[in-house]
Amino acid sequence: MRLDKYLAHAGVGTRKEVKQLIRKKHVRVNDTIVCKDDMHIKDTDTVFVDEEEVYYEQFVYLMLNKPEGVISATEDDEYETVLDCFQNVTLPKGCFPVGRLDIDTEGLVLITNDGKLAHKLLSPKHHVEKTYYVEHKKELTDENIEMLCNGSVVLDDKIVLPARLDRIDAYSSFYHIKEGRYHQVKRMFHVVNNEVTYLKRISMGPLTLDEELAIGEWRPLYEDEIEKLKAI
Repeated sequence: MRLDKYLAHAGVGTRKEVKQLIRKKHVRVNDTIVCKDDMHIKDTDTVFVDEEEVYYEQFVYLMLNKPEGVISATEDDEYETVLDCFQNVTLPKGCFPVGRLDIDTEGLVLITNDGKLAHKLLSPKHHVEKTYYVEHKKELTDENIEMLCNGSVVLDDKIVLPARLDRIDAYSSFYHIKEGRYHQVKRMFHVVNNEVTYLKRISMGPLTLDEELAIGEWRPLYEDEIEKLKAI
């Protein structure tokens, strides 16, 4: 792909604007300043504009380990958004987080510009399972777990879907749900007179948070991860 087309598709500017950036020596490919807008970019090349990496593919699939205090939105006047976590990288236009993760919840967020895949992951008819690591104030009884999992609780005038819970120890569990209701995990624990003290999403369908990613870090999805998501 031509350099000017690559930059324009990546959202850096119009074709005219990116040609000017190239000619004024604002663009670097790998370690070399480039002045020709018709240079062809290879898959192995890394492109920078004023030292900010430009990341472009037709569809991008990025895994983010969301920090607490960051909201699942593309822009906000008050809070840092998940897209703000991609510092020094220019993402293609149209990238967004798939589903919401509460501001005080950490963990897996998928960022993409593939609307079709996002719809599949979020569609109620597919019941894609999300797994959360939960730390809770009180120990769960067998009766608590039965209520959290049997699909008998009503939230927002609608019965929740059955879920699964795996005890880790007295005060932490893995909770697997197939919906994305507003504050669902916290509200479910309130139903059994318990309180969530820490919450982290660790998986969404076949996609599992990479343990090597520190809070706030991200990486592109591997090909096999993308294939598994598309196979849902």
